[in-house]
Amino acid sequence: MTINPDLQGRSYPAAEVYDVGREKIREFARAVKATHPAHFDVDAAKGLGHADLVAPPTFAIIIAQRADAQLIEDPEAGIDFSRVVHADQRFIHHRPIFAGDRLVAELHVDGVRAMGGGAMITTRSEIFALGAGDSREPVTTTTSSILVRGEGQ
Repeated sequence: MTINPDLQGRSYPAAEVYDVGREKIREFARAVKATHPAHFDVDAAKGLGHADLVAPPTFAIIIAQRADAQLIEDPEAGIDFSRVVHADQRFIHHRPIFAGDRLVAELHVDGVRAMGGGAMITTRSEIFALGAGDSREPVTTTTSSILVRGEGQ
C-alpha cells in the first residue's frame, strides 16, 4: 500500500489523557540518565519554585508518540510501521511538565513528500495540560519526521 498524499493537512483530535506521575518522571529520568535532583526529589523541585517533580525535557515524547499512533494506526494513511524509520524529532517547550499534569496531544500532519517508492511524513503534536473546566494550557510542541520506506527499499 502506498502512503496517502491526502494526509497532509489532516488533524487527529486529542484523545487519551496521560496522567503524569512522580514515578513515571523518575523512571524516565533514570532511563535517559537525567540526574538533576528536581526529577527525583519533591523538596528539590519545590526549592526551585516548582509545585512538584519536573520531567526531563524529552519526556514529552511519551505523549507525542501516543498521538503519532493515531496516524500510524489509521487504515487510510497507508503506513506499514515495519517500514518506518524515525528521521527527526524537535521540541518547543512552552513550560515544563510536572508531576500531576494531565496531558493531551492533538496531532497535525504538516507534510507528506514522496521520496522514491516511499514518503517523508512530518507531524506536529500540540501538547496541552488540562485545567479546570475545559481549559487547556500549552505545554510542548513536538515536530517529528518519519521516513516510510517503499516496498523495494
